[in-house]
Amino acid sequence: MNASEFKQRFLPLNARLYTAAYRLLGNEDDAKDLIQDVYLKLWEKRDLLGNIDNDLGYCMKVVRNMSLDRLKKASLCVSDKPPEELPILGDGDASTGIEHHETAQLLRHCIARLPAMQQQVLTLREMGECSMQEIEQATGISAVNVRVLLSRARKSLRNQLQTILSS
Repeated sequence: MNASEFKQRFLPLNARLYTAAYRLLGNEDDAKDLIQDVYLKLWEKRDLLGNIDNDLGYCMKVVRNMSLDRLKKASLCVSDKPPEELPILGDGDASTGIEHHETAQLLRHCIARLPAMQQQVLTLREMGECSMQEIEQATGISAVNVRVLLSRARKSLRNQLQTILSS
């Protein structure tokens, strides 16, 4: 694979890979560093990438594995990381922006309380906008289990939010 083909196939995936890395690592700088390492690893294996049917699924799996390796080296666990602040873009007045910020913060807190696999599947599906097949390839979990984890995560979030909002 030459450089132009590599760029054409893999560079358009950058934003989705970064989002997944950020959600797994919880730090902007770490996510950027990881994505650079992912592209370096892909480039080094470029001759083997011609056989891949799903570029995004393969890359997501590389991001996931490398993220988990970094977390293990740092003696961290994905489920122990506090939710990080994500920029929220609002086009309303200041009070609307504050409400969006508080809602997003509450949602991130609830997501952080989910089991690690539910967090990962929900993050890949909702924030990473991955298809079920891409999530299946990235996590190594069967499609049926991905659907079950996603359903349980959504149900748990609904219950947590209802409990918080009703009190």
